[in-house]
Amino acid sequence: MSLDVHKQLKEKMEKTLSVLKEELGVIRAGRANPKMLDKVVVDYYGTPTPLKQMAGVSSPEPRAIVVQPWDLSALRDIEKAIATSDLGLNPSNDGKIIRIVIPQLTEERRKELVKLVGKTGENAKVALRNERRNANEAIKKLEKNGEIAEDEAKKAQDEVQKITDENVKTVDQLVSKKEKEIMEV
Repeated sequence: MSLDVHKQLKEKMEKTLSVLKEELGVIRAGRANPKMLDKVVVDYYGTPTPLKQMAGVSSPEPRAIVVQPWDLSALRDIEKAIATSDLGLNPSNDGKIIRIVIPQLTEERRKELVKLVGKTGENAKVALRNERRNANEAIKKLEKNGEIAEDEAKKAQDEVQKITDENVKTVDQLVSKKEKEIMEV
């Protein structure tokens, strides 16, 4: 019984970690990263469409991103969507592709981004703790219903804590790595 609880807990925590990795991937670190544009949505013939469904996005140089639309008639719409996004980027097009030069981050902007990374990591930890609480409640319920003994419940809760600690440690490592990446000049 408690094995199911542990299995579900691990799956939910893995999802939380993958969401964290996605969110950290979008935060720019002064280096060109095609993932930065993952959340850009283009108004394509009146339909909000993710940029990655409309164009090839690559990073041929460390400080540049190239967006190559599959439909050239959408070039202006894509350029506008990137310019109006909250990324603070200035795209320029040459009639066929859109080039985005990633400016060097200022010290102030780096500190803001580090705070954002920390906040994102803290949100992930809160989600992990909520999963831990849910798993512990499920174990207590099993014990109350007489499906598992008291000592089994205690072992199961210890295992839940161990799983949670491992995942919190992973969050800390991911956040630390991203912070170093941002502060690198």
